[in-house]
Amino acid sequence: MTKIHSFLSWIVLLMLGAMVSCQDESKDLDLTLTPANILFTPADNISVKLQPTTSASVVFEWEQAKAEDGTLVLYEVLFDKENGDFSNPVAVVLSDGSGAQNRLTLSHKNLNKIAATAGIASLTSGKLKWTVTSSKGPNIVQSTNARTLSVDRPAGFAEVPTTAYLTGSATETGTDISKALPLKKTSEGIFEIFTSLKAGSFKIVSGTTNDAKVFSATNNLSALAEGGETTIEGDTKLYRLEFDFNNAAMTATEITEVGLWIAAQNKVTVTLPYVGNSTWKIENTPIEFFQFDWGRDERYKFRLKTKANGEESEIWYASQSSDNSRPVTGTPASYFYLTPKPASQWDYSYKFASEVDKSNVDITVYFQPTAEYTHKVVVR
Repeated sequence: MTKIHSFLSWIVLLMLGAMVSCQDESKDLDLTLTPANILFTPADNISVKLQPTTSASVVFEWEQAKAEDGTLVLYEVLFDKENGDFSNPVAVVLSDGSGAQNRLTLSHKNLNKIAATAGIASLTSGKLKWTVTSSKGPNIVQSTNARTLSVDRPAGFAEVPTTAYLTGSATETGTDISKALPLKKTSEGIFEIFTSLKAGSFKIVSGTTNDAKVFSATNNLSALAEGGETTIEGDTKLYRLEFDFNNAAMTATEITEVGLWIAAQNKVTVTLPYVGNSTWKIENTPIEFFQFDWGRDERYKFRLKTKANGEESEIWYASQSSDNSRPVTGTPASYFYLTPKPASQWDYSYKFASEVDKSNVDITVYFQPTAEYTHKVVVR
């Protein structure tokens, strides 16, 4: 029993000794380090034409700071306005490797955001100042040197929304932002919607709550700006509205007709009325296949007549495939998807189902932004 007690006492003494040793070591921890005073790249006052929609980047690199005890040093790059002193930098960015590397690879996209924060407007040039801090624990030392970087910002916004909506008294859902119309995202920073606009006002918002970022259409519906709203006058019109936040641009194309194109007759035979919610529909319309010597032809597609800047044009929405069979039970939904295609009498036509011949049908065209553009044919 005494031996066991002595052994346990010895273990406790070892543990206490280890704790005291650790405390002594922490007291002796040396936080001394030298600043990174030599900045390598980019060269001072170099000019960069920002391309935030690409994968382009700028590499910032500097000498390694030296810790007295040879342990890890962490780095941050400070950015400020041209006349700033880094006491209140516009941005602080951790270096590569979670701060461990003496370099920072910064994308044009993020540099564009920093430039905007520094007050450099789109489509203008301005200068940013940058320097480096090195840190070890609570000890932070700043480089005694700084460099400037001249940036040329493109059109567009530094913060491109990932979602966008249309709201306002001129829209189909009114001013209640919670009911704002979603826009269809066609690519990064680019959205569109098929809708009607009446006399009133509208704005584009990044979300459906009151804290959403707001944009407005300017320059006769050809450009975008932050804040505000856009006033519409006159009669209700149907539009395809396209918003390019990458370039602060907008296109408003009036839709004057959505027509059913019958390939065999080489013309539009039925015009579909607009029924709201990005949808055109004709009800109880007769369809009869066209008789050729070789058989009956059932090919069709859709032609949209449009007007933009006073010029009339056409947009064709048709099948993804250049040639098709008649749809049957079990034909995939993708068969009916609407895809923009070049003008052609025959190519990329759909085919009506066999039971459509000599029947009355309902035809619905959906350009709803929350799903694939598509259409439906229902026999009465």
